[in-house]
Amino acid sequence: MKNNLSNTFFETIQLLVFSLLVISFTGCSNSQTEAIKETNFNTDTKETVYSIDEFGLPTDWSDSKYLELEMKISSPERVHLVLYTSHGSSAITLLPAANAWIRLAVPLQFYRKQNTEGSEMAALFSRSRTTGWFNIWGVNVGSLNKIDSIGFRVHSPAEKVKLEIRSISLTNTSNEKFIDPKVMVDKFGQWIPAEWEDKVENIDELKTAWEKDDLILNSQDNLNRDKFGGLNNTQQKVTGFFYKKKIDGKWWFIDPLGNLFLATGINGVSPGDFTRTENRKYIFAEIPPKELQRSTTNIDAPLVSYGQWNQQRRFGDDWKSQWKKLAIKRMKAWGLTAINWSVPELNDTVVYAKFLKGWGIEEGVMGMPDIYSQSFLDKVDLVAKEQCLPLKNDPWLLGYFIGNEPVWPGMESRVVDAILESDKTPEMKKILKEYLKEGDTPERRKEFIHNSFIRFLKVINSAIKKYDSNHLTLGIRFGGDLNMEDKVIKMANVFDVFSFNAYLHEVSQDKLNRVSNIMDCPILIGEFHFGVAGRGLAGGLEQVKDQKERGKAYRHYVENAISHPNVVSTFWYRWRDQPNTGRNDGENYNIGLVDVTGLVYHDLTNAIRETHSKVFDIHLGKTKPYNKYEKK
Repeated sequence: MKNNLSNTFFETIQLLVFSLLVISFTGCSNSQTEAIKETNFNTDTKETVYSIDEFGLPTDWSDSKYLELEMKISSPERVHLVLYTSHGSSAITLLPAANAWIRLAVPLQFYRKQNTEGSEMAALFSRSRTTGWFNIWGVNVGSLNKIDSIGFRVHSPAEKVKLEIRSISLTNTSNEKFIDPKVMVDKFGQWIPAEWEDKVENIDELKTAWEKDDLILNSQDNLNRDKFGGLNNTQQKVTGFFYKKKIDGKWWFIDPLGNLFLATGINGVSPGDFTRTENRKYIFAEIPPKELQRSTTNIDAPLVSYGQWNQQRRFGDDWKSQWKKLAIKRMKAWGLTAINWSVPELNDTVVYAKFLKGWGIEEGVMGMPDIYSQSFLDKVDLVAKEQCLPLKNDPWLLGYFIGNEPVWPGMESRVVDAILESDKTPEMKKILKEYLKEGDTPERRKEFIHNSFIRFLKVINSAIKKYDSNHLTLGIRFGGDLNMEDKVIKMANVFDVFSFNAYLHEVSQDKLNRVSNIMDCPILIGEFHFGVAGRGLAGGLEQVKDQKERGKAYRHYVENAISHPNVVSTFWYRWRDQPNTGRNDGENYNIGLVDVTGLVYHDLTNAIRETHSKVFDIHLGKTKPYNKYEKK
């Protein structure tokens, strides 16, 4: 009798425990499901806003360092993370890794105070994270002691995008990771969770695809160009170097053989970029071999290049020279006549622009070196001598850039504050303090920065011409799509060419006329591109819906720009897609002519070839530029 009672008792206890476990499990499951906030964004969805109460957050975030989000997005789109505060709304742009649950930590310092660390726009505004990256362009800074709500926007998605938020919390330590730690990047560098039409699964498929690309390339004749890319039989004075000339109201480059030349160029021609493995080595199926790694301070987390690994797979031990031959052949077939930001191994066969460095820009304050010091003058002279003198007789050199996208235009007062707070530029700080004793007003601050920058440009330009009078000075590539005062543009009149980067769907004739009216000289567009969100890659600074649209966008942009009498050059950014796990600052754009495996985006390159086949006639006014908005 005792044993039966005992058995019954234990059976009852077991049943009760099992029931509680089922209830507990079910309750947890329902709670987790209910906690997930889901929004499906399309072109009509503007924003989803949540009260901080929905995530159990306090109103005062003053003592917190990070806002940590557990989230998942179905496509690699920009997500604007908006905080609604006592001083209005403030947004940072997130670019989280797609198709996976991640934990992303956003440093709140960028909501509190304007960043001053960075010598050019990308360095000032972009920051890499373990599970994505973010950009702080245009953030409205202020106190975080009274937060009301949090908003999410997806700007102009090309397709329906699902954003899921599992939790949002405040923390003082970053604990970023892929929540489901599985392999995300395959051995070819492709993003595993994404699918696309020509994604390769094995090396045999990749070899077949390379062969198809070669067949197409071999069927494309080179355009009617001389060895530099100039138009044959358009003879002008022969100097052996590139120079500028205005003919019948239109500016031109003249190449070393004396032919008319338009620099239809491209940035970043290389066999592959490097990405970091630190804190996320587990997401890579295989790590490239040692010879394709770059060491970091963490010996167990090298920088790696899947682009280079794929070239090694394709060509074997002699992959570097074979890649070079292929790149040159492609450029000639596609009508790309100049390169910039590219591997120097190409400089003896392709027209190139040289980016000079060493002026002290990186070590200064927001791109401003210690301009009034003797050490700056000495450094400029040394840099020009070391970098320009050896190139003085190089016929392949188009000219020199001296810098990229200065950050200060429109932020002069912030630069003044940064100079006063820093000890990086002591002589400039000393002169600034004396200057402000006569009055510290916004206009006087602006005047000081403008005068300093003019001095900066003149000193450098003079030093370049001192050691190399044969080549053009191409200027400093202004950013911000020319959204600056006329007097800032005019500062560049010390150079032979006016250069700027313009990430727009087109550069308006009004903008180009504005520059031409300020100073009549050749105009060079240093960067532009069109990208597509997909393949685990973000859509770039100017996003379009698909690969075919990229080709149409290229034709429209370049042909309409080059139809202007002053525009002599357009440089696409860039040769190869960026790594899906990001470059040094996190950027991971689908903006290449070729992908990580070295396969060609034919919709784009066919359009590029079409444009470049008629670009001279367009500049001469003989052929009307393509208009993708015009009804056929």
